Amino acid sequence: MLEKLQAAVSLGEKLGADFVEARFDDLTLRTLRRIKTKKDDTWKDIMLKSRTGTGIICYFDGTPGYSFTASEDLKDIEETVTRAYGMAKAASTAATLKLDFDRRPTVKSRSSDSLSVKIHPKTKGQDYKMDLINRMVDTAFDVGKEIENITGAYGELTGQKLFTNSEASIIKWEFLLVDMMCRVTSKASSGALVFGSERNAGSLGLEAYNRKGSTPEEVGKKAAMFAAEQIQAKPCPAGKFATLIDNELAGVLAHESFGHLSEADFVTMGASPLAGKIGNMLGTKHATIVDGGNPDIKKEGGMWLPFDDQGIRANMTTILDRGIFKHYLHNRGTAQQLEQEPTGNCRAVHFGFMPIPRMTNTYFKPGDLTEEEALEQLGTGIYAIQTSGGQVERDGSFLFKADRGYWVEHGEIQHPILEVSLSGNILELLQHIEGATRDIGLWGSYFGGCGKFGQYPLPAGIGGPKLLIQNVTFGGKA
Repeated sequence: MLEKLQAAVSLGEKLGADFVEARFDDLTLRTLRRIKTKKDDTWKDIMLKSRTGTGIICYFDGTPGYSFTASEDLKDIEETVTRAYGMAKAASTAATLKLDFDRRPTVKSRSSDSLSVKIHPKTKGQDYKMDLINRMVDTAFDVGKEIENITGAYGELTGQKLFTNSEASIIKWEFLLVDMMCRVTSKASSGALVFGSERNAGSLGLEAYNRKGSTPEEVGKKAAMFAAEQIQAKPCPAGKFATLIDNELAGVLAHESFGHLSEADFVTMGASPLAGKIGNMLGTKHATIVDGGNPDIKKEGGMWLPFDDQGIRANMTTILDRGIFKHYLHNRGTAQQLEQEPTGNCRAVHFGFMPIPRMTNTYFKPGDLTEEEALEQLGTGIYAIQTSGGQVERDGSFLFKADRGYWVEHGEIQHPILEVSLSGNILELLQHIEGATRDIGLWGSYFGGCGKFGQYPLPAGIGGPKLLIQNVTFGGKA
């Protein structure tokens, strides 16, 4: 297939393209989902599908043209090149923003760019993976209380990515993402539905589900216990409170409320409040946010992305450094336009989409507090944990609902609370961060994912430490 991609690049250059990028995805997706209630037990999803195809970008006068094909026939790929070049040339006459980029040295991938795991998902059949879900769901049902339903799910995205361009770069690596999650819904005496969830997801081998703390039984038990705990929870008070947010919620804040604002295409379009803010103090010294495709998977978790879809090798970009805004997240064109280095953030959901600036693993860096020290420093306030979603605006405003929470007094957890909704603006919140814990956890999710310009769902890594923040606004019942 590499020879066909190289032929595509040569054809694009002969047609008159200034630069050509050719990439091939050969990815497999597997989804398994079981829903169990007191009256019913159903496998809702047993799905296996392929994402295999070629995407071609031809650049002409600072303007890209993109086309793709699911065919591996050379003639069809050549027709794809011709379409891409034609679109680039036609668009160049009307384009108001043209993004040229410098040529760079040839890049060659290494075998170490693909993760090595003990039990790769492709070595195990569907029965093995269904058994993981069965063990998780059955345990949750046995230990839970007042259960309405349990959803157990397993997802995997694996396969080869291949890339070459006019710089004669040759990049080949194996994508790996697995996700096992359990969500339990119980009913309180008032009739209100309460939830508990737990997951283990990222660029992992299936051996991860044999480790203490991450087995299917333990994942199911935790989800059921979290839901049961919420049955007797009290309503969350409304107002502004000192807050400790957990690793997952901190990661969602970093990604949804700040990460998108730092994506450089928004900046060049004038659609981000971070435009022109390089060097500005935006947060406290406890606020450091990074993005990168090569985290320490064994130590921290997350998702492994050694290259982006423009062939830029992954690095760890410090976006916010102890409160000072340092860097945007780029493709090659925006990096040239804004006079910064490419960051390895040009990504697409699959070959059917043109790559654009997207996040990889985006998270706050850890601090030096233990969880106990953070609670003690919190004093009286709210401990908010996980999230089931929310709303985010382009100005950095957000509204998130935490899956669960606790009322804390004098540094001690007193009781669980319901309807934990926190809101604000990330640019204001950054100025109220008073500390971060030293523990860090990252996840790369198969279920859900990031959306932008119609490209959804793109797997992205979130997480980080727990964050101690003052003056966070909560809804709920007064």
